[in-house]
Amino acid sequence: MKDAVFPLSRRHFLAGAGGLALSMGGLTARADDTIPLRLGVLTDMSSLYADVSGPGSLAAAKMAVEDFLAGPHKIKRPIEVISGDHMNKADLAANIAREWIDRNNVDVIIDVPNSAVALAVRNVAQQKNKAILVTGASSSDLTGKACSPNLVHWTYDTYALSTGAARAIVAEGGKTWFTLTADYAFGHAMEQDIKTVVQKLGGSVVGGVRTPINTQDFSSFLLQAQASKAEIIALINAGGDTINSIKQSVEFGISRGGQRVVATVLYLSDVHSLGLNTAQGLQFTESFYWDLNEGTRAWTKRFVPRNNDKYPTALHAGAYAATLHYLKAVDELGASADGKAVVEQMKKLPTDDPLFGKGTIRADGRKLHNMYLFEVKKPQDSKYPWDYYKLVKTIAPDEAWRPLEEGGCDFLKS
Repeated sequence: MKDAVFPLSRRHFLAGAGGLALSMGGLTARADDTIPLRLGVLTDMSSLYADVSGPGSLAAAKMAVEDFLAGPHKIKRPIEVISGDHMNKADLAANIAREWIDRNNVDVIIDVPNSAVALAVRNVAQQKNKAILVTGASSSDLTGKACSPNLVHWTYDTYALSTGAARAIVAEGGKTWFTLTADYAFGHAMEQDIKTVVQKLGGSVVGGVRTPINTQDFSSFLLQAQASKAEIIALINAGGDTINSIKQSVEFGISRGGQRVVATVLYLSDVHSLGLNTAQGLQFTESFYWDLNEGTRAWTKRFVPRNNDKYPTALHAGAYAATLHYLKAVDELGASADGKAVVEQMKKLPTDDPLFGKGTIRADGRKLHNMYLFEVKKPQDSKYPWDYYKLVKTIAPDEAWRPLEEGGCDFLKS
């Protein structure tokens, strides 16, 4: 296997795209075997989600290609991985996706953190009949009202994230909630899922406020949350917004007033940035933790040197596992041009990888696996670098994920 730089247009380069080709030696002379299978990792390289996805997701996808090629396979084509920076702009992401497919013959688009971005790219992928593997965005609409036969939603979604934490917190007596919500597709979907779960469990959402993405100052929003007297203040945001809002809630002394701050989305990199003194005690739902078992630890040992010595988030794990399963499906199908057909093959094949274990992909594109309720450790309980989480509960798939019949996926009806 040798590396080669994939040529990009000037416009593509300015959008933050770069590529590394991972190719097989000994290609046959057949024309079909010389057409590269091209994978595009469309991610956030420079903004809010760069630490939780970004370069790490690109590295993870490349690892999946290497691991696939190292095992038994029938495919003879070279495999190339390219990347693009969508800068959290839906229109830019759609333009990059369209150019990749039309001009660069990209077969599948991977990662797409930011739900508004994912929804825009989903439209392009379906129009062009290419596969999209959403491993970075979380809106449950992606397998609901915005589902697509060309889409697989892998890592998590707003329903699964909200269900585990909300159940535990309401059971502990947290009945009244105030939501502090990022004002875009992810936040809106999570807010609705939180309301649904809390109300089903006998609690209530007594108020809420919407915040712009990439907010630096949360003081006015936190004051509204304090004034609500709600027992639980739910931070429905992610990445840098989560870090800022948690830090500022500590500065405001919200917990000293009897209110409890809950992070509905919390990544390992967030906890690392916050430090255990600030983050200790936070409970949250997640789909992956590097120190969960021998398989996750072995993979992490290989991944860390490729990610500037930073440990993997769930989004990095999702990019690896989804890419690996996609390649298995293409290998089984013998072709990649028909994105819908590849996704159908992905659904037929049982999933199995060292990070998420055995699982399945449901008819609406939802990848089913265990979710976990974690709690951030106290500083004195952390024994080695990045030893941050304590497992509270394993949540089985039938409890973690929204029932198929409740999603409202249109293409299943036809």
